[in-house]
Amino acid sequence: MNNDAGKKVVVEDKKPILILGGTGKTGRRMAERLTARGLPIRIGSRSGEPSFNWENQSTWESSLQNVGAVYITYYPDLAVPGAAAAIGAFAKLAVKNGIKRLVLLSGRGEEEAQLSERALQDSGAEWTILRASWFCQNFSENFLLGSVLSGTVALPAADVAEPFIDAEDIADVAVAALTEDRHVGQLYELTGPRALTFAEATEEIAKASCREVRYVQVSAEQFTSVLAQQDVPAEFLELLTDLFTKVLDGRNSHLTDGVQRALGREPRGFADYARDAATSGVWGGSR
Repeated sequence: MNNDAGKKVVVEDKKPILILGGTGKTGRRMAERLTARGLPIRIGSRSGEPSFNWENQSTWESSLQNVGAVYITYYPDLAVPGAAAAIGAFAKLAVKNGIKRLVLLSGRGEEEAQLSERALQDSGAEWTILRASWFCQNFSENFLLGSVLSGTVALPAADVAEPFIDAEDIADVAVAALTEDRHVGQLYELTGPRALTFAEATEEIAKASCREVRYVQVSAEQFTSVLAQQDVPAEFLELLTDLFTKVLDGRNSHLTDGVQRALGREPRGFADYARDAATSGVWGGSR
C-alpha cells in the first residue's frame, strides 16, 4: 500500500466531527477547512441529516451517534433563558455517548454565557471555550449587510471601541481545538488586533468598497422601532437591545492574545477583512 492510500485509510477511520450551526458564519468556514483536510463532518441543523434542533432533545441522540467531537454554537444565543441548562444536558449526553472533545463558541463579556461555560466544564468533557463578540462579517453577511448597501449604518452605539474579530480566525482556532490535544482545558478570548468604533469601521468599509457609506448613531428606541417594522422576532429585538445597551459599554474594548496563543500568529485586521469583502463583490461590484 502506498503512503497516499495509507493516509486515506486513516482519515476514513476517523469519526465525523459534528458542527452545530454548520451553515452559520463560523460553522460553514469550519466545514470547508475540515473537509479540505479530508476529515469527515456532520452538519448539525434543522435541515441537516439527521436533523438537529436545540428545542427538541429527541434530535440530540441521533446527531451524536458515531461522532468523535462536537463544535457547539447555541441558537439563538447563550444569553437566552434556558441556554445553560441545554448546554449542560447536551454536553453530558455527548460524554455519555463517548464523545469527549467539545468546543463551545461563547460570548465575550456576557455573564449569561459564562453559565453555559460552567455547564460545559462540569460535564466531564475535554472542553475548549472560545469567547468572541462582534464579527467583522456582521457587515457583509446578514445582520448589517443591508445597511451597508443602503449607504447608512444606523446603530445605538456611541464612541465605544470594539476589537472586531474575523470569523476566519474563529474557524481556524475552532478547527485547531477540535483536532489538537494542546487546546484541551483552554479558554481563548478572541479579538482582532485593533479596536474601532462603529463609525471607524464604517469608514474602513467605505474606503475599501469605494462606496458612500456613513454611520449614524440612533437611540435604542429608534433602532428597535425600525427592526420591529421589519418583522424581526421579539426575542431577537430583546437580544439586540441588550447587546447594544449592556454589553457594548466598553467592557470588551481591550485587546486579547487569544488568536496568538491558539495559532501562534496575529489575528486578521479589520482593514484586511474589508478589502477582501470588497473584492468579493458583496457590497456591489468588485475591485
